[in-house]
Amino acid sequence: MLNKIIKYFLENRLVTVLILIGFILWGVIVAPFNWKFEVLPSDPVPVDAIPDIGENQQIVFTQWSGRSPQDIEDQISYPLTTYLLGIPGVKSIRSSSIFGFSSIYIIFDEETEF
Repeated sequence: MLNKIIKYFLENRLVTVLILIGFILWGVIVAPFNWKFEVLPSDPVPVDAIPDIGENQQIVFTQWSGRSPQDIEDQISYPLTTYLLGIPGVKSIRSSSIFGFSSIYIIFDEETEF
């Protein structure tokens, strides 16, 4: 069945182009943007805001090429983690080190502003 549909659209290029233009025009009509086209009606789809329910966090990435994970942990991740614990409103800090790269996740209390 699918092969017949694909074969039909490959053999009838005019129909394919007309359907494609129809889909593009329909997309422009229902787009949630403030586009003003005089020849096309505008019927935008309503967009709903999705709240951010994740934790209040910041991520610190560091890079030191060619170093082992133990070097990265000893000389970058651990000192930064201990210094960042002194920031007001910090709930917890997590860090990970891999070859030449470190990432530190700082999680703040809910009341702390970005």
